[in-house]
Order: sequence, then C-alpha cells, then structure tokens
Amino acid sequence: MRFSLFMRSLLLHPCGGSIITVRSKTTSGQYVASRSRDPVFEKLMDKYKNLLKVIAIQDLILANPTAEPPSVSIEFLSRLSQKLHLNRGAASFLRKYPHIFHVLYDPVKSQPFCRLTDAAMEISRQEALAINASLPVVVDRLVRLLSMSISKSVPLRAVFKVWRELGLPDDFEDSVISKNPHVFKLSDGHEPNTHILELVQEEGKESLSFEAAVEKWRVVECCEEDCSVDRTEVQFSFKHCYPPGMRLGKNFKAKVKEWQKLPYGGPYEDMVGKKKNKSGVMGVEKRAVAIAHEFLSLTVEKMVEVEKISHFRKCFGIDLNIRDLFLDHPGMFYISTKGKRHTVFLREAYERGRLIDPNPVYDARRKLLDLVLLGRHAALSDSRETDMSEEE
Repeated sequence: MRFSLFMRSLLLHPCGGSIITVRSKTTSGQYVASRSRDPVFEKLMDKYKNLLKVIAIQDLILANPTAEPPSVSIEFLSRLSQKLHLNRGAASFLRKYPHIFHVLYDPVKSQPFCRLTDAAMEISRQEALAINASLPVVVDRLVRLLSMSISKSVPLRAVFKVWRELGLPDDFEDSVISKNPHVFKLSDGHEPNTHILELVQEEGKESLSFEAAVEKWRVVECCEEDCSVDRTEVQFSFKHCYPPGMRLGKNFKAKVKEWQKLPYGGPYEDMVGKKKNKSGVMGVEKRAVAIAHEFLSLTVEKMVEVEKISHFRKCFGIDLNIRDLFLDHPGMFYISTKGKRHTVFLREAYERGRLIDPNPVYDARRKLLDLVLLGRHAALSDSRETDMSEEE
C-alpha cells in the first residue's frame, strides 16, 4: 500500500529520505524494533506477561471437575512447563504467587497438587458473576463482530481464540449461541470438524445498524464547549495520541492530517457490490484501520494479541498485514512485544496504564493482577509477624 509505505518511511526516517525502496530494505522484525516505545504500556505489559501465565494455570485448575476443590497435579503442570513458558519449572512459578496458588500434598495419590487460594477463587467467582450479569452486552458484542464480516459469519475457532477478550462465558456455545437461535446459528465449515458461526438474517427484515465507537468520540469532540475543530474535518477522523518523546516531523503531520480527512466505508457498512470511491487504495486501508479500531473497542480490556485478530482478517476483507497496519498508525495503536507475544492496545482507551472507562469484568481481572503484583512480599511479611508473635 502506497500510504503504508509512506508512513513507514516517515516513522523509520522522520527527517526525510527516499520512500521508494523502504519495504525491500526493512524487514518486519526491524519495523517492529524501530517503533517508538511507550514506557507506560511497556510497564503494563511487563505485569501482564506473568498474569497470562497465572490465568493459564488457573484455567487448568478450574477445568478439573473431578476434584473438590478443583486442583491439578504438579507433575501435570511440569509436563506443560514449556508450553506455558514457565522457564524455571512449574513448582518454582507456583511458589512465586502464594496469594493465588496453594500447593498441598495428597497422601492418597502420593504426589503434590495445586489449587487456588480462597482469595483467587473469590476473584474468579466475581469475574464469572460479572460476565453472566453482562450477557446482553456479550450478545451485542458478538452480533457486532459478525456484522463487520463480509459474509456476516466467522469460523467458530476464531471466536474461541478471543472468547476471553470479548468477555464471553467459557461455555458460550451453550449460554450465548444456543440460547439465542433467533440471532446466531452454527453451520458446518468447508473443512472436517469445523463450524461457522453465522448471524441469522430474516428475509424482508432490514439489517441491523450500529454506531461505531469512533463515531461516539466524534460527537463528543464536536459538542465540547471550547471546540475549535471544523466539524467537516472531524467527520472521518480518529483520535490520535502519540508515545511520549516521539518526534513528529512536518511531513508526518501533514500526511496524517490528509489521512484524517479521507472518506472511507465504516466497519459496519456493507461494501459488497459497491464501487471504490475516489480515495481508492488509501480508503481501503482506512476502512481496515476502522475495523481494527472497532474490534479493539469491543474487547473487555481494549487489547488483544495480534496473532488472534489476524484470524479474522479474511472475514473482514482486510487484504493487509495486520501487524504492519497497527505499526503504521502509532497514534491509535501500540504494539508491545513483551512475554514472547505481540499485543496491541487501543491508545485512547488508556490513561496511566488503566482503562479510562472500566467495566465489572475488567475490575475483577485487575484484582487478580493485583495479587500477581503482590508476589511473595505480603506472604513473607505475614509469616514474619506470625513468628514474632510466637516468640513473644
């Protein structure tokens, strides 16, 4: 894409230079490495990388229905150490988080097991209650996701990739899809053992109309008392906020301003059979950005792994590299490479490492993150206080 190449040139060489051979000289790895780092998001992701490991083990424990309370053997976790990225082994990782995991020895089975502490179980319960209380919102999210698809359908396996990000219950096939047959239906895919989730579209009934998250921002932007922005300029604009210390050259600012004014088809607009407008290639690219922006807006924490959203690329008609799309728009998205994964954040949704507009599911997950950040410190201080009281 010409615009993507131009933006990449400006991001890599803000002082100018040729843009003709940028792609051939710049690998994807170099492009990721050259991005302007944001210390706030990097610090947040540094915390999240251990949280994700904790959640993976938590899910394995809660998925064991035969044990009461739910538990899993240390031997089983040890076999999965590499897959779970537990570099020093399962036992060592569990000992780092005594507020979350409790290791006990089962004399009957003659081996150690791990279960969740009461505090961790309570947080898990709170998250489940928050998700169940927001089922109408969950249904709306799934409908919006399908509405952005060209065929109004997506592979079920792609939804499984992002069920947690969308705040879906872990049994969403039954609690959401099966219980709303007037909204969703499952059909067999082209490959064996694959299913397609489709949006039920009744004949003679008008298709649903949705307002994208960015459109709400535009309304607020234009209604502010001290608004000095030309409403015609805001009509196709997105909110931009750049990493601290990022140098913005005149060429870059001019190109972004030109891009902001560019008309495009919205994420929910049906583009089938429509001719390309005058914006051409850049308009197609801007629509892809709009879809990515809306996708992130639908997630509980306004963040997702790039690899996961890539599973929806064909469904959404995005004929671009998703990761490069995020890198080309650093004012809207931020990619972190912490934890051996590429995670993209929606910039405008965060302030000082927290969501500006939190929700109950997010609040419950932050409580688990707080326990992760406690590590062993509080446990050590508690044990010292106990020892002192015993001495007295």
